Amino acid sequence: MNTVGAFIFAYSAYLLNFFSTDFLAVFLISMAISHSMIDFLPSMFLGVPEEGTVLSVLPGHYFMLMGRGKEAVRLVTIGGFGSLMVTIVLLPIFALFLPPIYWEIKPYIYLILVLAVVYMIKRLNRNLYSMVWSVFLFISSGILGWVMLNTPLSTNVSLLTIFSGLFGVSTLIYSLTQNSKVPTQNKEHNFKINKNILRGIFAGGIAGSILGFLPGMGPAQGSILAQELSGGGDIGENREGFLVAMSGVNVSDTLFSLIAIYLIGNPRSGIAVFIDKLIQNFDLNYLLLFIFVSITAVSLSVFFCLKLGDFLILYINSINYTLLSKLVIIFTSLLVTIFAFIENANILYVLLVYITSISLGMIPHYIGVNKSNLMGVLIVPAIIIYASMAWG
Repeated sequence: MNTVGAFIFAYSAYLLNFFSTDFLAVFLISMAISHSMIDFLPSMFLGVPEEGTVLSVLPGHYFMLMGRGKEAVRLVTIGGFGSLMVTIVLLPIFALFLPPIYWEIKPYIYLILVLAVVYMIKRLNRNLYSMVWSVFLFISSGILGWVMLNTPLSTNVSLLTIFSGLFGVSTLIYSLTQNSKVPTQNKEHNFKINKNILRGIFAGGIAGSILGFLPGMGPAQGSILAQELSGGGDIGENREGFLVAMSGVNVSDTLFSLIAIYLIGNPRSGIAVFIDKLIQNFDLNYLLLFIFVSITAVSLSVFFCLKLGDFLILYINSINYTLLSKLVIIFTSLLVTIFAFIENANILYVLLVYITSISLGMIPHYIGVNKSNLMGVLIVPAIIIYASMAWG
């Protein structure tokens, strides 16, 4: 998403000969909101691990392994749509309280991030072995992120290279080594809205909005916050609510990263940065327009998410899963290389970082810890930057 946004922004001078700045901004917002919901589909259908790891996999993969893919698609859909609506309904409250709170806590954001990380590692690990590995992965990915932040490489190439390796290609390679395949999916679904799902919707909307003010924190950390807001407990005991919250955090965080431009004058995502540069005077009229665009985009995404998800469920077993995974790996690797050429980056250096990211991204699969520890790639640089600002 950020890559496409960067491409559009890079050629905005040319595109503005045919389209207005408002048109480009609306297109970017629609793409961001739609992507934040539909992006769950490839993440669920690709990289499904073997059955023996079912207790430690992501909720989406768990449902796929249990043959409940149709149910997962509906949980993701209602989570994204419902949480975005919660964010919009609660926007007046957020607008009233969050900006003054933000300016008060800004000097201490690095401490808040450190405490959030400590809690995250403690929450996701149940023994010393996994905790040590989690700390190692967090610090290692953080070092990688800090090094890339201080290189001449453009942010677009850096983020594409690191995230493709840490979270995308590494998962697919591990899946191939395990000879994984998607089990036959039930043609019917047993989807019913209950209190756990409703709590997940509200928790996802609130957590995603709070996340819009905290730099470096991603949906993985937001999902943990949402889990606590929805009543806590073991994720394995409430996978339905947790999957709803994960989707909700993703979508509401995308919207709130845009709203942050109006509330605190500080965009919180790549797309938000591009929009902030396109729109010179981000006033209340633009805020209302973008909220309307977001509602329209998420409503259309509900339809496409359900239809595309059900289509994939129907035909996933007739697809050569191994070949598909290999093609995605090749395509992603070519994409990294092509963008490195476009940005005149050092190809050998980019490939070295890419391979390092893949290697680091594969470790959690083999030792059985959560991959969200790799979000240190963004959080550690954010902690360093905000700490240096606070200390002068």
